[in-house]
Amino acid sequence: MKQSSKRNLSMVMDLYELTMANGYFNDGDRETRVAFDVFYRKNPDRGGFAIFAGLEQIVEYIEDLHFSEEDIAYFRSLQIFTEEFLTYLKTFRFSGDLYAFPEGTIMYPNEPVITIVAPLIDAQLIETAILAQVNHQSLVATKTRRIVNAAAGKMVSDFGARRAHNMDAAVYGARAAYIGGAAGTATVLAGQMFDIPVSGTMAHSWVMYYKDEYEAFKKYAQNYPDSTTLLVDTYDTIQSGVPNAIRIAKEVLEPMGKRLKGIRIDSGDLAYQSRKVRKMLDDAGLEDCKIIVSNSLDEHTIASLNTQQAKIDGYGVGERLITGASSDYSEESISLLGAVYKIAAVEENGEFVPRIKISGTVEKITNPGLKKVYRIYDQNGKAKADLIARADEVVDLSQDYRFVDPEMPWRNLKFTGCTARSLQVKIFENGKLVYKLPALQEIRDYVSRQLEEEIWDEEQRFVNPHRHYMDMTPDYYELKMGLLHGMRS
Repeated sequence: MKQSSKRNLSMVMDLYELTMANGYFNDGDRETRVAFDVFYRKNPDRGGFAIFAGLEQIVEYIEDLHFSEEDIAYFRSLQIFTEEFLTYLKTFRFSGDLYAFPEGTIMYPNEPVITIVAPLIDAQLIETAILAQVNHQSLVATKTRRIVNAAAGKMVSDFGARRAHNMDAAVYGARAAYIGGAAGTATVLAGQMFDIPVSGTMAHSWVMYYKDEYEAFKKYAQNYPDSTTLLVDTYDTIQSGVPNAIRIAKEVLEPMGKRLKGIRIDSGDLAYQSRKVRKMLDDAGLEDCKIIVSNSLDEHTIASLNTQQAKIDGYGVGERLITGASSDYSEESISLLGAVYKIAAVEENGEFVPRIKISGTVEKITNPGLKKVYRIYDQNGKAKADLIARADEVVDLSQDYRFVDPEMPWRNLKFTGCTARSLQVKIFENGKLVYKLPALQEIRDYVSRQLEEEIWDEEQRFVNPHRHYMDMTPDYYELKMGLLHGMRS
């Protein structure tokens, strides 16, 4: 099969999902309904939050979930599945319910970002695809927002396609980057698929192809007089590149009634060069010419450039954005999201009975049962905490509301004068899409609105951010503790 051939992404699953499904089918458990939660345990880069992304692709996957005759033939060739199970797969379609945070929601560790309530086999087969989308796009969106915050209002563009982990990662990474706040992308397919603004000018090879730098710049300006941005560091930024760019502005563009839009620097000391270049451009009457920089940038580099008062108008960010890579290689820092998919409840006699995973590592103990997640806001509309409740609870904050901090359950804590917003919405009901997916621009705006209006600046620090509290209702806390104590007895 060629990479460019139409692919049935239903096959993007781990083999164990199929072997388990085959076993459940043979044991007569395929109609048993279960609940699975998707959550993650630590924010990437020791940050204070993450951004939920990838929901649209999860919806597309579930809607198209099926197995072709070719797929069934491949399963048969493995010689591990019963023929009855393979016959069942021929007409398989997802028939469960799925709840999720709206895409773009600011999220925190250990809360159920997605909940699947479905027949056992349905819930099991979609695990890998859901995690692949959530982990990748959420990581890139989160990393991009850190970079955008560091840029402090200056433009950030995605330049990362060539360093992405593969072509799909380049395209969907660009989508996630746009959600996270990037102004646009250099990846053409992402622009076509998602209506993301695209940008790009030239590589060093354009300059090197021609006999000299001036001729290369002249040819480009003649081809693109309305959007001339010149890459000035091929030979010598200060002594050659910028002087030739100024000549092009004066000798080629201005006679046409055009202005030089910008220059780009891709190497060297960006702070020093930008200050030097800014003066050269201003002295030549090119105060409106933008200075764009690239070269292995991330949020820490950009923050440092700002501290050094670099004269930079925009950043092209490549590998550190598209891969979510961290520049902090300490043991405590992680450059992945690490979302997991854990069973939370099993239906027995018409009721969902909680399940809990016990671990010697405290952070790996799961939150059991069907549940709701609320975001709690103070009188000023700032997010004070998130609250986990039993699914059948009514959380009434019209008066003082007692809650439990699971890390300090002995404290007598109350929400006073607060409001609550339920975070999960129903996406699928009995296998049918019941949710209107927002446009990509709406998701992007939703991210910005939350971070500007709801999420404390202290949570958005790069270093030692304030921890967003994950609290529990007393009833939910007692449910979890009861299960833990029951396992011990």
